[in-house]
Amino acid sequence: MAYSDFTVRKVKQTFGITTIEGPSFFPQLEPIVPSQTLIEILLETIPLAVASPSEKAKSELLISPILVEVRKYLNRQVSLFSGQDFTVDASLGLSGICDFLFSQSTEQLEIEAPVVILVEAKKADLNTGMGQCMAEMIAAQRFNQLAEQSVEVIYGGVSSGILWRFLKLEEQTVTIDLKDYGIDPIGPLLAKLVWMLKG
Repeated sequence: MAYSDFTVRKVKQTFGITTIEGPSFFPQLEPIVPSQTLIEILLETIPLAVASPSEKAKSELLISPILVEVRKYLNRQVSLFSGQDFTVDASLGLSGICDFLFSQSTEQLEIEAPVVILVEAKKADLNTGMGQCMAEMIAAQRFNQLAEQSVEVIYGGVSSGILWRFLKLEEQTVTIDLKDYGIDPIGPLLAKLVWMLKG
């Protein structure tokens, strides 16, 4: 079993997770002004990503530049990993590749605790990525605990590139913000990602 095998139901049954659906957990945030570089990249890549049915294309063309922008905004004081193996406990199915993850460590050669945000790329239906993202968040929680670098909250996101949905794990409860956030304008989305990383 791997992250990709988990549904929301399977996560709840396996790990005793309670879910709360609906409420946004974000405070009022000032949008972040994107760099001219990101604006130009998105102008070029949005049409390509929209036309492509591929998860990989959406991930590379849209999600990756946005997350790189967030790291740059935070003066590269966080690390960003893409397509990295993040096996924490294979016996529980907490194994496999994460599309993207952020750590509050500056180490870039290997994933170091604390891992704070995981983002899963999906072609269109965000619901299909929810269980996988939740399993990855639980793995991050355990990874941090094993490294004695626990943080109170782990965040997750499922994204088609155009739309983003966010989750929050605290102890045994996952809060799912059922509002999907778009990338036009990009400033509010950047603010949310930065806020989650700052803890």
